[in-house]
Amino acid sequence: MDKTEQTVLAGIPVNAVSLTLTRSAIKMQHTPRWSVDKVNTVHDLAICLTGRARYVIDGEEIIMEPGCAMLIEANMPFRGQSISQEPYTGLAQHFTLEVFGQMDLISQMKVRRSVALPRWTMLEPLVRYYRESVPLSSTTLIQHHMFMVLLIQFMEAAFEGWRPQQEAALDNPDQLSLAVMVASSRIAADPLDDSIVEQVLENIPYNRDYFRRIFRRQVGFTPLKYQEFKRMERAMGLLAGGLSVKKSSELSGFSDPYYFSRMFKHYIGVSPAGYKAAERRHRDGQFPRGEEDGKVIYPLQRRPS
Repeated sequence: MDKTEQTVLAGIPVNAVSLTLTRSAIKMQHTPRWSVDKVNTVHDLAICLTGRARYVIDGEEIIMEPGCAMLIEANMPFRGQSISQEPYTGLAQHFTLEVFGQMDLISQMKVRRSVALPRWTMLEPLVRYYRESVPLSSTTLIQHHMFMVLLIQFMEAAFEGWRPQQEAALDNPDQLSLAVMVASSRIAADPLDDSIVEQVLENIPYNRDYFRRIFRRQVGFTPLKYQEFKRMERAMGLLAGGLSVKKSSELSGFSDPYYFSRMFKHYIGVSPAGYKAAERRHRDGQFPRGEEDGKVIYPLQRRPS
């Protein structure tokens, strides 16, 4: 079954994660004689624009060259030195990333320390603009949002999995919310995997029935229904892209297009054919009376029975 285009961060609610830039970005401009040996108290994401450098972090050797990004976790000693005659330039941004303002998100993930950033031809101008536009001391709103784009690109490329969650008291709301966030993001990342819900529940350090109730309270669906909803979101994109109802059904994990149509209407509030027709009208600039200012928001609100 084909993988979806969802990413690991797709299931994380916006208000669940808070990013803080603890200082303005460091505009790296290092000569061939440059070296460093230090520890940062917060996380540091470095991105190389020109030149090359060698780092050693926890015994691992990392080579930085143009287009490469490297994460140095908080309180992790590291050494680095330039290894090219060309100036080693780029940017380094110190930051924290917390879940519900209480728990470090990076520490909950297994990530590679360095990656070649995907879509570098698109990101390089953003990195250069970010480097040249940041103020010397303070941090700004535009800096915050630009860095989030870069951080997400790194995390999507470097992510390897979630760390096992520790047993926690049932009345610990922060740990429980983290468990719900991790579970929802795993389901959203691969909703076409028929076994994904079972895999998620196997790794939850809580009673299954209790966790299902909390998951439904926070997400609005049980884990299984959330998987179905994420399949429907995938189907919406396929239908909007012009695929037939039958093909969209197959690519969304449903072998029976009639069952798919019933489920689609249940979750989205309109039939697949009706959704295709509405999307076609929207592309032509036609909106129902009273909705001329924008598109219909799905799923449609159900009228009280």
